[in-house]
Amino acid sequence: MTKLLDKALSEVAKLPASEQDAVAALVLEELASEKRWSLSFAKSQDLLAKLAEEALAEYASGQTKPL
Repeated sequence: MTKLLDKALSEVAKLPASEQDAVAALVLEELASEKRWSLSFAKSQDLLAKLAEEALAEYASGQTKPL
């Protein structure tokens, strides 16, 4: 465990049980959210590559307009 995490957990340990549970719930939700984002991003790589190829092809054939 890092020193910073150890310090944070030491401070949380000083809180009442209900507040400790609230902090724990926030941390767990953030970790779950990060995991969902990572999985979603990993699954989208093929689609993103295909869309990029299509955009480049449209640009190369003159089908795009400057913004």
